Amino acid sequence: MLRRLHPEQPENFTFTAANRQWAEAQITKYPEGRQASAVIPLLWRAQEQEGWLSRPAIESVADMLGMAYIRVLEVASFYFMFQLQPVGSVAHIQVCGTTSCMICGAEDLIAVCKDKIAAKPHALSADGKLSWEEVECLGSCTNAPMAQIGKDYYEDLTAEGFGKIIDDLAAGKVPTPGPQNGRYAAEPLKGLTSLTEYDSGRTQYNASVQLATDLGDTVKRIDGTEVPILTPWLGNDGKAAATKAAPNPPKAPAPAKPAVKQAAEAKAVKEDQPDTLSDARDGKSDDLKLLKGVGPKLEKTLNELGFYHYDQIAKWTPEQVAWVDARLKFKGRIERDGWIDQATKLAAGEETEFAKRAKDDGTYED
Repeated sequence: MLRRLHPEQPENFTFTAANRQWAEAQITKYPEGRQASAVIPLLWRAQEQEGWLSRPAIESVADMLGMAYIRVLEVASFYFMFQLQPVGSVAHIQVCGTTSCMICGAEDLIAVCKDKIAAKPHALSADGKLSWEEVECLGSCTNAPMAQIGKDYYEDLTAEGFGKIIDDLAAGKVPTPGPQNGRYAAEPLKGLTSLTEYDSGRTQYNASVQLATDLGDTVKRIDGTEVPILTPWLGNDGKAAATKAAPNPPKAPAPAKPAVKQAAEAKAVKEDQPDTLSDARDGKSDDLKLLKGVGPKLEKTLNELGFYHYDQIAKWTPEQVAWVDARLKFKGRIERDGWIDQATKLAAGEETEFAKRAKDDGTYED
């Protein structure tokens, strides 16, 4: 299935203050230089906020993680959990159409969606409140046919009962999720045949449905109020919570270093900074985008740091690489992509495989 960005896009996207705090907290889960690992949760949060993923939302997440826009778009377009077009303002309904559900009546449920919502999947209802799609197995085969609406499963559905759920959603009601035929969870239709002693003293609904019912948030999207719950390693202020471990005993003060040695170390630190330029030689800089891993944004950053030419990068020592790396959003890429080897060849008038490909098709990385 071809997945493309919707032709109509909003002008911009901004996380709410609470969601921004949550997103920044997720990034702290990963080691320095591995912030890109947070791309899926951040994209999901953006979708929860808006209902779908717009181009500005994708680019905003990319900026937060120091990733090229195309790399984040690749993630968003690969996973079908991400909606690349507007969905219903109240709910987006996902009907399972795989074997068990299909045998038990999924086609009837799809017919209800076509009749009550829209003739085609991913299209909005006339009032804009609902949308639908057919999806692959959602893992509730025992309770087929079923559909996922918001965060919850609606199982053991009939066409008539499913139609009522859709009507209730359109009317602003919150239907009770879970089995719709009186079944408690996924036990045999005729009742328990074993462990019958556990049939008494249970809650009205199974644990998942009971929680959703108690919270009343079946179709409510995540809005940031869940920060303390979803980031338990953080305090309410979004900062790392203090540990309760016993404090380490104070360390003995280090002996003072001789003044000569201090001066030598200070000089060494200063010399870790590579030679920079205030402007390109003769007013013409090299095309740093011909380095694999450098796109327009990174080229601009390198220019702002004072690097305009291949021969500057080719001369970087390991200590100087560390100095530059500390000033990039996505750390570790200099060594990962081999900038120095590439720059050495380009400075000598040679052409790397990446540079040749970039010139041919006009694509760069960031």
